[in-house]
Amino acid sequence: MSARIADWDRSSRWERSELGKDLRRLGLSYGEIMDLIPVKKSTLATWCREVRLTNQQHAAIGERTYGSRVGIPVDTQKKRRAEIELIQAQACLEAIHLQDDPFWAMGVALYWAEGSKTNRRLEMAHSEPEALRLLMHWVRRFHDSTATFAASINLHFDNDERSARHFWSTELGIDIENFTKTFIKPDGTGHRKNHLAYGVCRVSMRKSTNAFVTTLAWIDFVKESYRKVDFGEGRWRNWQRS
Repeated sequence: MSARIADWDRSSRWERSELGKDLRRLGLSYGEIMDLIPVKKSTLATWCREVRLTNQQHAAIGERTYGSRVGIPVDTQKKRRAEIELIQAQACLEAIHLQDDPFWAMGVALYWAEGSKTNRRLEMAHSEPEALRLLMHWVRRFHDSTATFAASINLHFDNDERSARHFWSTELGIDIENFTKTFIKPDGTGHRKNHLAYGVCRVSMRKSTNAFVTTLAWIDFVKESYRKVDFGEGRWRNWQRS
């Protein structure tokens, strides 16, 4: 190990990361490792994110650092997870009172069908401006009356980007400066001829993490509600039933 430490300056990036992980596996704290090799704590934490110390190693670090938590991994997301659980619980309570509102139900169904379920961002892509306007109005009604939005467009190589931006900006009331970089799909086989003149637009609510969590909780509420409904011959079937 000492030879590898001495060869630090001649080591590749991979060799340096492996050395950092091996020192961590020995039970050294980040501070102790940084005393041995010139590496930033953030880089070291990235290298060692999959390394798990034993209880004995944690205890030994505590003793060496006079009982402090230095060098012992901290669950930095614990507070946020608790916040998310609270938001989900509040959303379920809200849904009980909102479920008879047809516009609320329409928006939940629209997002369930077309909205993004990843990246913790409330956003939806569609080729029809009416659908996107409905989503924006729904967001301002049920999430934040002052919500603002950004947009991006997906086009084919032969579309007119300037015309598309003008079209979507006018239809959605989103200023051009709030449009991010347009994705241009390169020419393919040439078999498809029905290119949309203005492409597909994706609308994203700014600062929407909490609204995203709430919306997914509302979708889960609707799923559970209709799982119990009998629709006669076309009744809802629980595919997991015994």
